[in-house]
Amino acid sequence: MNNSIVSRFVNGSCVCTRVFKICTNRVLDPEHAVHSHRNITTARFPPMNDIVSFPKIRCSQWSEFQRQSSGRAGGTMNVFDRTMKRRQKKWAASQDTDKYDYLRDEVGSRVADRVYDIARTFPLALDIGSGKSHIAEHLQKVTIFTLLLNVINTRQSEIPTYCVMADEEFLPFKENTFDLVVSSMSLHWINDLPGALRQINQVLKPDGVFIGAMVGGETLYELRCSLQLAELEREGGFSPHVSPYTAVTDLGNLLNQAGFTMLTVDIDDIQVHYPGILEVMTDLQGMGESNCAWNRKTMLHRDTILAAAAIYQEMYGSEDGSVPATFEILYMIGWKPHESQAKPAKRGSANVSFGELSKIAQPLPEDKS
Repeated sequence: MNNSIVSRFVNGSCVCTRVFKICTNRVLDPEHAVHSHRNITTARFPPMNDIVSFPKIRCSQWSEFQRQSSGRAGGTMNVFDRTMKRRQKKWAASQDTDKYDYLRDEVGSRVADRVYDIARTFPLALDIGSGKSHIAEHLQKVTIFTLLLNVINTRQSEIPTYCVMADEEFLPFKENTFDLVVSSMSLHWINDLPGALRQINQVLKPDGVFIGAMVGGETLYELRCSLQLAELEREGGFSPHVSPYTAVTDLGNLLNQAGFTMLTVDIDDIQVHYPGILEVMTDLQGMGESNCAWNRKTMLHRDTILAAAAIYQEMYGSEDGSVPATFEILYMIGWKPHESQAKPAKRGSANVSFGELSKIAQPLPEDKS
C-alpha cells in the first residue's frame, strides 16, 4: 500500500470509494457501445450492480487491512511505488507503436493456449492488468463476456469487451462473479501478492479457474549482474536496478494459501537478443517494465553504464555481437474448490503397495505340472 493511498484515507477519501468511482466513471454504456476505435461490441452485459461491490463492502474491512499493511510484523510488504508503476504503464500504453509489445504478445498467446486446454466455455471472464488486451486478441469466443481491468487501449477481438479501470490490489467486484480470471505480466508489480490472489479466489465462482502469468525471480539476471559488477568497480557499492520478483518455489504455496486447488505451475524461459545494454533498458521502459521499487536508484552515472555495457558483452555476449536478456515467465493455474471436483483418496485406502510394482515386469513362474 503506497503513501498516496494512505494520505487519501487519512484525509477522508477512502480508497474503496476512489476505486468505485473510477469504475463507474469509466465504464462504457454497452447499449451505446459503437466506438469502433476501441473495438467495443454492442452487447448486453450484466448490470454493474451485480458485478461491482459497493464501497461499504470494502470499507468495513479497511481498518483490518490498514493494520496489516502498516509495516509491522506480519504486515504487507511495501516494496513497489504503485503510483510510479501506473504512470509507467500509462506512458507505455500511450505510445502509438506496438514496437515494445513483442514479449507481452508472446506471453498473452501462451496464456490463451492454456485457456483452450480447458474443455469448457466461460460465460463471464475477467482480465486483470494484461495491457492492451494481449490475451483477449488470441481468444475466439471462448468466453461470452470479457471484463478488461486496467486496460487503456484495447485491440481487435472477437469477444465483446467491457472496460473497467481499477487497481489490481483492490478488485471492486462481488464474490462468486466470474467463471474465469486471467492475468498476464501484471502480478509481479503487486505489493500484497497473497492478498491479491485471495481476492481473485473470492471473485471466482465455485469451480472457476484462474490462469495467470508473471515474471519470475531469475528474470534479467544478465542485466542485474552486469550493473552490480559495474557499480562495485566504479562506485564502490551497488543499488538494486532490477525489481525483486517471486520465486517459483513460493508460487505454489501462495496459491494454496489463497484457497486454490488442483494447482499447476510451470516455467518458460524466453530469451531475447539485443544489440546492447542500452537497447535492453530502452525496451524495458517501452514495455512499462522499468524498476519502480521504493529503494531504486533514480539515475546511473555515464561511466557505470559504459562499464556495465562492457561487462554485459564480455560475460554474456554472442558471437554476432548481440547480448541476451532472459525472461523467466511463471504460469499458474488454480481452481476454486467445488464439490464436483476430484478429491484425493483417503490415506491408507490403497490396495497395492509400491513394493509390488517392481514385480509387474518380472516373468511369471513356469507351471511345472
